[in-house]
Amino acid sequence: MKNVFLSLVSLLVVISLGAKAETLMGNMNDGAGSPDKKEKKKNKKKDQEITVQPTIDGDPYTVNGVVFWMVRVEGGTFTMGATAEQGSVAQSNEKPAHQVTLSEYYIGQTEVTQALWQAVMGKNPSCFTSDNGYSDNMNRPVEGVSWDDCQAFIKQLNYLTGKNFRLPTEAEWEFAARGGVKSQGYMYSGSNDITAVAWYWNTIPSKTSGKEGYGTQPVATKAPNELGIYDMTGNVWEWCNDKYGYYNANAQVNPKGTSSGAYRVYRGGCWDNDAAGCRVAYRYGSKPDGKEDFLGLRLALSN
Repeated sequence: MKNVFLSLVSLLVVISLGAKAETLMGNMNDGAGSPDKKEKKKNKKKDQEITVQPTIDGDPYTVNGVVFWMVRVEGGTFTMGATAEQGSVAQSNEKPAHQVTLSEYYIGQTEVTQALWQAVMGKNPSCFTSDNGYSDNMNRPVEGVSWDDCQAFIKQLNYLTGKNFRLPTEAEWEFAARGGVKSQGYMYSGSNDITAVAWYWNTIPSKTSGKEGYGTQPVATKAPNELGIYDMTGNVWEWCNDKYGYYNANAQVNPKGTSSGAYRVYRGGCWDNDAAGCRVAYRYGSKPDGKEDFLGLRLALSN
C-alpha cells in the first residue's frame, strides 16, 4: 500500500508539472508572458493614481480616473500660533498665541498632485516633470501655481464633482497640521522628528537642480500625522484662503483672517526649507498671482 501511495503521489506531481509547463508555453506563444506597450502604459497610469487610504474617517473622490481622499477633521478648540513646543525659533508673526474653535470640516489627505491637477485642468504647470529632466511621477505635488490659479482649479473641480471644495482657512490648516483633537503637541506635523514626516532640504535625495531626487517628492511617502494626513510639513508650501495679517489675543470661532491686505497666506514649509521653516506654526504669504516651484495647495471641504 505504501508503494502504491507513493506511486500515485509521483503521478500527480508529474501531471501538475506538465500542466504548468503547458501553461507557460501557451503564455509565451500568445504573448501573455510580458505586457505589451498598451498594458505597460496602463500600469504606469495606475501607479500615478493616489491610492492612499485614510487611517481615520474619510471619503474618496474620483475625477477622470484620479482618486483622492478627504479626511474628516472633528471640530474642536486649540491654541493657534507660538505655543510652547515651538520654542525660541517662534517668529513674531506667530504671536500672540490665541484660542480658536472650529466646526467640523474635511481636508485633503495629501497635497493636490500633478495627476489630479492634470485630470481637472488638462495640463500640468509643474516644474518637476520630464520636460525639465525629472521623472514623470504624477504623484508629486503640483507646484508653480498661484492663489488665483488655485481658484480656477477649484471652480473646475466643483463643476466636475458637484461639490464645494475650497482652500482651507489658515486656522483649519493649522488645526489639521497639529493633529486636530488627537494632537500630541508636536513641533512638526506628526512628530518632533522632522525627518520622519517631511521632505525638506536635509531629506531630499539630491541637492543638485536638474537631477532626479531634487525638489518635490511623491506625496504620502513620509509618515502621516495623528489624523492620517501626509506632508503638512515640507514638500510644498500650501496656499490658504486667508489674507495675510497679524494675530490678536482674542478667542475666535471659525476665523477667516483679516479683511484687508494684498497678500495671501501659505503654510507648511517645503523641500527647499530648513527645519525651522517647516514648523506647524510657521507662516508666510505672497501676492495671489505669485508662482514658485515650491508652492502648491491642499483642498478643504465643509461638512
